[in-house]
Amino acid sequence: MSTVKESVDVAVPLHTAYNQWTQFEEFPRFMEGVDSVTRLDDRHIHWRTSIDGVAREYDTEIVDQEPEELIAWRSVDGETDRKEKVTFRRLDPGHTRVTLAVDLRPERPGEKAGEARAAVDHRVKGDLRRFKEYAEARGRGPSGPG
Repeated sequence: MSTVKESVDVAVPLHTAYNQWTQFEEFPRFMEGVDSVTRLDDRHIHWRTSIDGVAREYDTEIVDQEPEELIAWRSVDGETDRKEKVTFRRLDPGHTRVTLAVDLRPERPGEKAGEARAAVDHRVKGDLRRFKEYAEARGRGPSGPG
């Protein structure tokens, strides 16, 4: 398995960053290649993605969740073998560090781990940048932070 880990500092309180991230149905707004995400129950999520022209559907299971600290999930079916963990750290009352770690195996036979890692690294950086913009815009919305 190869691991990609990136962080971004978001100008919203910890509870706001955590709440925004745990609304899985909103992932298509900031995650590249994610077409839809449907929560099946408290622990299971169905994903539809289109990456590099390849459409996929798969399910994940939430394996660890500590409110306002972390959420982790892993794939349970499909071609993708990956685990993801997001941690949240309060920097001050209005800023939070969000760290995303993705562990994955190459998805296609013959795909090199380095190629898969580079592609995922690029997506993770972009997803975190877009999450920052998304969370900060929502945090400054009509109801204010929070």
